Amino acid sequence: MSLLVVGLSHRSAPVSALERAALGAEAKTKLLQDTVAAEPAAEAGVLATCNRIELYADVDKFHAGVAELSTLLARHSGVGLEELTPYLYVHYEDRAVHHLYSVACGLDSMVVGEGQILAQIKDALAQAQELHTAGRLLNDLFQQALRVGKRAHSETGIDRAGQSLVTFGLEQLADGAEVPAWLDGKRALVIGAGSMSSLAAATLARGGVAEIVVANRTVERAERLVEILTAGGESPVRARAVTMDAVAAELARADIAVSCTGATGLVLTAQQVAAAVEGRVRPAGPTDVTAGGAPRTAEPSGAREAEDADGCPVGLGAAAPADLTELPQGAPGAGFPASGEAAVAGMDAATLEQHGAWVDRGDAERLEAARTGQDVRPEPDPELVTALAATAAAVGRIPERRRPEAVETIRPEPVLSVLDLAMPRDVDSAVHRLAGVRLVDIESLADASADAPMAADVDQVRRIVADEVAAFGAAQRAATITPTVVALRSMAAEVVAGEIARLEGRLPDLDAKQRQEITQTVRRVVDKLLHAPTVRVKQLAAEPGGAGYADALRTLFDLDPETVASVSRADKAAGRSADDTLQNTLIDANAKNRGRA
Repeated sequence: MSLLVVGLSHRSAPVSALERAALGAEAKTKLLQDTVAAEPAAEAGVLATCNRIELYADVDKFHAGVAELSTLLARHSGVGLEELTPYLYVHYEDRAVHHLYSVACGLDSMVVGEGQILAQIKDALAQAQELHTAGRLLNDLFQQALRVGKRAHSETGIDRAGQSLVTFGLEQLADGAEVPAWLDGKRALVIGAGSMSSLAAATLARGGVAEIVVANRTVERAERLVEILTAGGESPVRARAVTMDAVAAELARADIAVSCTGATGLVLTAQQVAAAVEGRVRPAGPTDVTAGGAPRTAEPSGAREAEDADGCPVGLGAAAPADLTELPQGAPGAGFPASGEAAVAGMDAATLEQHGAWVDRGDAERLEAARTGQDVRPEPDPELVTALAATAAAVGRIPERRRPEAVETIRPEPVLSVLDLAMPRDVDSAVHRLAGVRLVDIESLADASADAPMAADVDQVRRIVADEVAAFGAAQRAATITPTVVALRSMAAEVVAGEIARLEGRLPDLDAKQRQEITQTVRRVVDKLLHAPTVRVKQLAAEPGGAGYADALRTLFDLDPETVASVSRADKAAGRSADDTLQNTLIDANAKNRGRA
């Protein structure tokens, strides 16, 4: 086994990097085809979700495989290799198996224990099978990963450790309130009709929303989703399908919007969202509270201030007015204009004080003092002195290095809650700053889940993963000797057939019953002689370091290496398991002997 995985995920890369590297459907297809066309790889599979992009391959050379897979990922994602490389991780052989099993169990998900990943692994396998890029190794690997993931969810309480991104996102939007109570009676807009959007729509319906509108570029898919939501009468939710042209109008009516499409650009811009809530936002008041009942916190006005290496504030940032006369008397930051920010940034208190003294006395006086030995301070920066002098002339004093006071600004209660589950993002990140709108996206979900508590069942899942990885490794190591065992069995069958043919020449008077009895007797003798060594060699080969037993078997029985290699190639091409190959060989051998009898 030479399994290699190269990828990046929310654990190794910021959301912005994942967003840029996201693969569309066409890019995934081309990536798979180019991978198996490359020299080091014989099989390939791509697992691309909203928070991971991973390329799996069966390679014959580790270093060449890493280089080739990394290059292919960079090429098809459109992100330069030098930029992408710091975010990439590499797993090989047993570590690669362990990684995929952990992913399948939800241990590597943004929300631990979420089960949506199983459907995504299933889709990845189906695509590789459809494109004929998955052989025996990847078929076995992904099918076993699905089985292990299902086992983890059925045998442990991993579901209690987390939930789907949809549920987790709705919890963040509810801001401390019970989700069903928060959803009750609301109107929801779902943009997209894929698997994640369908999950979101179903979750909203179960949660108690009054109406769901599904918008999709292909309206037929939206209509099918609506039929599913309204079938059976289990929920009183109203649902209807619209085209993407109707999104603006529906957004203006909606209380909740969930977007998860495959678009490469923005689906909702800040301007569109602002227009949708225009006239719906009431002025903020001192009694505004969060959905969970807690008072809303005050936020400092303007841009966040810069800080030096010691954490001390050095300016108000670009939001500070360049004209000092615009600042009211006593306002936070008065006398600290944007024009002097660059000059003052990073300056320690002693240097600032000294430069202030130079400004007060004038540069000529300072130079004279230095000439007479009264001042041995270092030569000042002329631009700095000029900036400080201009500041002092405008406000009558030297800028103070102090943190500006926070200005109380109460954000109004959101009238529109937006959940963006797409990668790359569907919703403009500037929506975060709109009054009356609460946006939760992949990036904020990652931040919120970083400190999520881990359930005790996670340890049990980890033990399941470890056991299953060991079992898969043993099976793969045993499979390496199967072509040799198959070649040995084939050789034995040919020896039996040859000896029976020679016997028929020497004893032509034998009747059919006698020939059959002799043939079965000879075959039983050969099978009994080969049974113990072939079973034992498979057991030994399954153990770590057992790869040399196949070589020993080929040497002892003088097996043709090309025959063994041809069996292995046929096995991979057909995607057969080792046991299937051996079983088919025994059936063929028995059929040949019966024919000669």
